[in-house]
Amino acid sequence: MKPTDPTGSAPKSRERDDLLAMVADQRINFLYTVAGLTEEQARTRSTVSELTLGGLVKHLAEVQRTWLSVIDGTAAPEVGWSDLDPDGNRMTDEETLVGHLDAFRAAAEAFDRAVREEPDLDRAITLPRYPWSPPEPLVWTVRHVLLHAFREIAHHSGHADIVREALDGASTTERMAKAAMGGE
Repeated sequence: MKPTDPTGSAPKSRERDDLLAMVADQRINFLYTVAGLTEEQARTRSTVSELTLGGLVKHLAEVQRTWLSVIDGTAAPEVGWSDLDPDGNRMTDEETLVGHLDAFRAAAEAFDRAVREEPDLDRAITLPRYPWSPPEPLVWTVRHVLLHAFREIAHHSGHADIVREALDGASTTERMAKAAMGGE
């Protein structure tokens, strides 16, 4: 058997590549959803939720920065309610969609670089304590953090899809299909 033959379990480097590819795919889906928005559309609430598309871009940039700080050990050990951005899911009048998209892409690049450079996806990390944390400390592996980031992006991509469809009827699936056919 050669090292490249399938064995039923992929080597960790392939696992890392696969996981990062899944995260990247979710980011691309999300970016299709927010493509072509005006600043006004990015700020508009189109459902009963407080969520706006610009706010979701902002939030997912912060999510990636936060989990990067957990991986690299720079996260605060405790985060209280007063430390959280009350406009975390909205785009304020002073903010721009372009600025949030740039921050999203920069956070994604830094997060992915940290995961690629991480020597051990099984390294245990004690998570910061949040107001909603259980009483005992939570300890996750770097792999778990990566999977959680994937879940967060996928979760909020679904929100964005609903907000966008309610806003102007745009379909992420149609945009993705058009791009796959070389049309976007």
